[in-house]
Amino acid sequence: MGSICKESSEISSVAPDNDQETDTGFRGKSKHLGQDRNKIITEAKGSSRLFRRRSDSLYTVSPSSSRFGVNISGRPPGAKRAFICGVSYKKQKFRLRGVVNDVYSMRDFLVNQFNFPRDSILMLSEEDSHMPPTKKNIEDGFKWLTRDLRFGDSLVFYYSGHGLRQPDFNNDEKDGFDETICPVDFKTEGMIVDNYINEAIVRPLMQGVTLHAIIDSCHSGTMLDLPLVYNKTTGKWDDNRPPSGAYKGTNGGKAICFSACEDNQKAVDTSAFSADKVMTGAMTYTFISAIKKAIANSQTITYCGILDAMHRTLDNDNKSLHAKVARFFRRRIIQACPSLS
Repeated sequence: MGSICKESSEISSVAPDNDQETDTGFRGKSKHLGQDRNKIITEAKGSSRLFRRRSDSLYTVSPSSSRFGVNISGRPPGAKRAFICGVSYKKQKFRLRGVVNDVYSMRDFLVNQFNFPRDSILMLSEEDSHMPPTKKNIEDGFKWLTRDLRFGDSLVFYYSGHGLRQPDFNNDEKDGFDETICPVDFKTEGMIVDNYINEAIVRPLMQGVTLHAIIDSCHSGTMLDLPLVYNKTTGKWDDNRPPSGAYKGTNGGKAICFSACEDNQKAVDTSAFSADKVMTGAMTYTFISAIKKAIANSQTITYCGILDAMHRTLDNDNKSLHAKVARFFRRRIIQACPSLS
């Protein structure tokens, strides 16, 4: 297995057509370790340490409801639903301290800015009384998110945690590697591969249904295996269709994915954006900040507008960031836009 980490910011997304200015609504995150409160703290979202020893913690499946009463066995109420998954890896050497802040920030963002009902938001977290982000619970969450879809449904999938890569044996990755997310019990139950994620939440999207995915982890560039990636540097759409010819698009709907970094890059959580040294994901922070500022200024929210705003935030903060974190942020951010079927 390759090492995984979260060190730079990237964005991948699916657009309904070739118009880069299509209205949308979600993004952003970063991390670093240290004892001095005056120093910037940064934690990598992925590391070779992930496979050095087995987990000491045991996780059990909670009842089929989240803290806010979400019934994962039935169809989510209303046309808006969100699946928020944060994995902190408590009691592990590779623990991520910013994840808990990110999942609550994303939940409040969806509720306050986009009127998502609380009973339509499923949260997996190691905090409070939420269901733990085990592999089974995450897979069940995907099923809940796409259950009984109807025209006009708006879906959100948010993930904050470690990401890894592994060799691709299906000839559906141009770089020869599958990307994965790491559930809290991945050492015993295994990781969740991008092929599975694509099949679980992209392929079921029928006409009139839109999915926005925000993946704040290392190696997350093509975590949904979407067929097109928009490269902001060239201003062109890069073909990400599998060499095998396998179809990775939707069933007529729209899928937009914003990722923290490219497939071969790392992402970070950091305290650089907080005067109180609160840990957050660089990509998650800049994503949410970009949309909030646009709303406050009564600006039209577009994918490119969000991307540009994220760039400006990172560029401005680079001047005052710790040199190591600044090196992470200077890497280019790419917006990948898979095509609609």
